[in-house]
Amino acid sequence: QVQLVESGGGLVQAGGSLRLSCAASGRTFSSYGMGWFRQAPGKEREFVAAIRWSGGSTNYADSVKGRFTISRDNAKNTVYLQMNSLKPEDTAVYYCAASPWGYGWAPQAYAYWGQGTQVTVSS
Repeated sequence: QVQLVESGGGLVQAGGSLRLSCAASGRTFSSYGMGWFRQAPGKEREFVAAIRWSGGSTNYADSVKGRFTISRDNAKNTVYLQMNSLKPEDTAVYYCAASPWGYGWAPQAYAYWGQGTQVTVSS
């Protein structure tokens, strides 16, 4: 069982930066692939980024490549999402998720989810 708590969301102007954190409970955190997803009002939840259990491999949605960076610190049971050059279309609730099976883009591959943190980017 893994419990996830996101933090770091807020209101930022376009072009600004935010760093999201996701703190995980459980001694097996280091064995899980971790992902970030987001959901804007009226839209489906979409993949943002994911990282392998070791941190050695990452995946990104095309819409955030070059702007967002996912990382993890297994000693702190925490995964991060550094978001730079933010755009109004990045506005959404951001969720972190844990997968015992990999670090892919499909939400169905993730067994555990946090409660989400709101990110709002003003133009």
